Amino acid sequence: MAEGSDTTLTADIKSFASGHGGAKAVIEYVGKRGARIVLVGEDGEWTDQFAAAGTDVARQACETAGVEVENEWERELMEQMRPSNDLWRSMSRRSMAR
Repeated sequence: MAEGSDTTLTADIKSFASGHGGAKAVIEYVGKRGARIVLVGEDGEWTDQFAAAGTDVARQACETAGVEVENEWERELMEQMRPSNDLWRSMSRRSMAR
């Protein structure tokens, strides 16, 4: 499977979902660059994947992987997300530009 291929994307989504007790996805359009798939596991862990071919490929990959796609960021889904310690550390090192 080539890096960035549809089958790799589907396998990565399926792997994340199975490792976190299931998952839900939100797909965000990123213009000509494609689509960002944010996966939120049932345990609160989250990650993202990138579908360079667009939102239709992202939706198909999620469907094939058995992951439900939410239409938008619902409050319940956002409350379920649990930022990792690595994310908190990386955010603390950032400085705001004026």
